[in-house]
Amino acid sequence: MTADADLAFLSARRIAALVRERAVSPVEITHLYLDRIGRLDAELRAYITVVPEAALESARRAEAAVLRGEALAPLHGVPYAVKDQFDTAGVRTTSGSRLLEHHVPTEDATTISRLNAAGAILLGKLNLTEFALGGTQQFPFGQPRNPWNLDHDPGGSSSGSGIAVAAALCAASLGEDTGGSVRSPASFCGVVGLRPTWSRVSRHGSFPLSWSMDTPGPLARTVEDVAWLLQAIAGYDPKDPLSSRAPVPEYAKGLEEGVRGLRIGVIRELTSGPETDAEMKAAVLEAARCLERVGATTEEISLPLVPRAGAIFMALADSDGAGVHHRWLRTRAAEYDRGTRRRLLTASLIPAAIQQRAARARALLGTQMREALARHDLLLCPTAHQAAPPIAAGRGVITSRHEVAGRFFTRRSYVTPAALAGLPAIAVPCGFTRAGLPLSLQLIGRHFDEATVLRAAHTYECQFEWSRRRPPGAA
Repeated sequence: MTADADLAFLSARRIAALVRERAVSPVEITHLYLDRIGRLDAELRAYITVVPEAALESARRAEAAVLRGEALAPLHGVPYAVKDQFDTAGVRTTSGSRLLEHHVPTEDATTISRLNAAGAILLGKLNLTEFALGGTQQFPFGQPRNPWNLDHDPGGSSSGSGIAVAAALCAASLGEDTGGSVRSPASFCGVVGLRPTWSRVSRHGSFPLSWSMDTPGPLARTVEDVAWLLQAIAGYDPKDPLSSRAPVPEYAKGLEEGVRGLRIGVIRELTSGPETDAEMKAAVLEAARCLERVGATTEEISLPLVPRAGAIFMALADSDGAGVHHRWLRTRAAEYDRGTRRRLLTASLIPAAIQQRAARARALLGTQMREALARHDLLLCPTAHQAAPPIAAGRGVITSRHEVAGRFFTRRSYVTPAALAGLPAIAVPCGFTRAGLPLSLQLIGRHFDEATVLRAAHTYECQFEWSRRRPPGAA
């Protein structure tokens, strides 16, 4: 364990504090992350594009501002990276596809301009499943790998966003969550990932998949960092007419208030159901008991439609995606990865009657969740039914309807309920398997109540040291 690694694994807020105190130079910390990317990313493949010259120029400007004694923004001098789904002016934005391999936007996404305004320094663009859809068979910019075990899946679709934070190839990252694409890589890679309330964060400049579920979200090594990143990117944007005008609270302000008096519903179907791995179940139930010990009350609840959430989601989101891509599917189909092409073409054939039934089921599921949240402040369950599986497990031949359900619907039923209902949800590390792979707790809150979600997650995080563990080879 070296001093450089100790610095790289610090929280974003701690790095910002050291920069403010002139104990660390923005140029120094940027060089450190660029060096780690150069040494480690050939195997991990977290990045698609790195921008060292631009990053160092931003770092030099940040350092000059410190030396001049200027007022500094909250994330001043903190190096970050973003999923290559967000537009960056002058830097190619591929969405993980050969179709956009040479696409260079002229304008930043709103989230990028807001992070830059908060003082953060962009290191580069992160790998993802093609067009954020999931199921990519051959990644055109390299197979992303889990830093805890290179043969295992890092989660998707924001794969690089989880890898880069877990392996300290940046201080924090930005992903996008349509049906779990922030929380899944956070779960598999052992970091914190937040899906904000739908419409809380602008989607301007983010390549779309499903208009009613797409949501940018931050990933970081601590809940506090996620709170500060959300603070930077949240709020109404006239460039996204669907973004909310609801006031943005100070998310970090209440983190230390604890959970005393909070009522938490433990979702039976996801926590104790037959699909949930035993190690995951044990870790999440222990997390619930931990929250009880520090003042919350927990109660097992039933949400009968939750096990169907993965199927409901795919019927709706995949159909939306097929609509987004319909022109390219007609004219450039051969350029898609075969997994992406198969999924989009299949979705384009979903009958209207099935989509209507899925839409009705979505409304009923949302009602069940809102009714549960009328009685409870938060809902608790695993982020995934198991720890990160081997990469090869997603490429085997499917031989039965049962395997179809298991591969495509089961895992999505853990993360898509919050997406279908538009609710905020956070993934927080809650232990490790015997094989050394991360396990993850999920907390779901009421609309626009990210503050309570973050407060409970922070309280739990402070009881353990899961976030201080480092992947082998990255320490």
